[in-house]
Amino acid sequence: MAGSKEDQVNELVRKVLDLVQKLGEIEIENVELTTEELRLMFQPVVQTAVRRAEAALKAEEKPPELIKATFTPYLEKFPGQIVEVQIGATKSEGGTRGKVVKIGGERTMPFYSFEAANPNKPAFAMDVFDMPISLTKPVKQMVEDVMHDPAEWAKKCVNKYGAQIVSLNLVSTDPLLEDRPVQQAMKSVENVLQAVDVPLIIGGSGNPQKDPLVLSAAAEVAHGEKVVLNSVTVDMDYKKVVKAAKEHGHTVVAFTPMDVNNQKRLNRLLLDEGLPKTQIIQDPTTAALGYGLEYAFSLEERIKLAGLLGDEDLQMPILAAASNAWGARESWMKVEEWGPREIRGPLWETVTCVALMMAGADLFMISHPATVRVAKKLADSLFGEGSCEQKIENWITSLK
Repeated sequence: MAGSKEDQVNELVRKVLDLVQKLGEIEIENVELTTEELRLMFQPVVQTAVRRAEAALKAEEKPPELIKATFTPYLEKFPGQIVEVQIGATKSEGGTRGKVVKIGGERTMPFYSFEAANPNKPAFAMDVFDMPISLTKPVKQMVEDVMHDPAEWAKKCVNKYGAQIVSLNLVSTDPLLEDRPVQQAMKSVENVLQAVDVPLIIGGSGNPQKDPLVLSAAAEVAHGEKVVLNSVTVDMDYKKVVKAAKEHGHTVVAFTPMDVNNQKRLNRLLLDEGLPKTQIIQDPTTAALGYGLEYAFSLEERIKLAGLLGDEDLQMPILAAASNAWGARESWMKVEEWGPREIRGPLWETVTCVALMMAGADLFMISHPATVRVAKKLADSLFGEGSCEQKIENWITSLK
């Protein structure tokens, strides 16, 4: 092949390109190329590509347009609906509360406002006890001055900390603690009813023998107030509590230990006793962050979905005791590398609360006022009623 080496390479490349264009592909055997020859070989190819690109730009050629398409998100339409439960009764309704709280009524999962408008936001109650008890330091420092008087304790939770509901726990009736007579414990119920005008949750001590007596008496003392009696289980005389709730117009909490089938069974037992769904709240047990929260989240989500899908035995609102988070040692132990427990503790309770709020819980029992404030702001924000900006360093200091 005549000419310089570079001309020879260019000629060879042109022939190769012609063959590729005609045949689509070619296979070359027994060819050796040095780096210099490789550079020379591809140089005209690059130059050709550059010239074509320049020509296209000069001709103002435009690439073809993408196919236009629209996206329509799938909207779930559930056949079922969660019943609405009212807590508290105003004077016109036969009670003495200044306002009532309604929970439940969902047509879709929490905060899925693009699918349906759920009528009620989550509600937040603060715990009050009828005797001084052992509390973790971050909680105790918020209520230490009123622990001797449940009425004053309730007033502080409502007036200073913004509790929508007071959860009065009559732990003094526990045979293993003070074993107070039922009628003596009822004085605390009367005092709290007079001290605050928000709705009440009235709980026993957890003793299956004494709680039916305590809750039945509380139902009578709070006649017409639409309080929540917390709680009944299958291993106690739940029929006695149901009878009192029906007679005096209250709601009953059905408590079961983390099992959908057990929750369904207890709900059915209460329904069979003639207690309507609008007077039942489910409590499938709340586990704290790091101590089974994933089980509690999954369980409550399954219950909520089952109710929305039409299971009539699970169409009641859900109660979550976010205050159980204080049972986790990480929330209260003084360990320097874990950070200040004054902030860590409320964070532990708040994360527990928010996670279960997303899973479908409607009513929360809370111990620390910072949790109440943050959770309420988040719920308002998700309902389009304000922002949720909050600096963590202001959580505690602004409450004192």
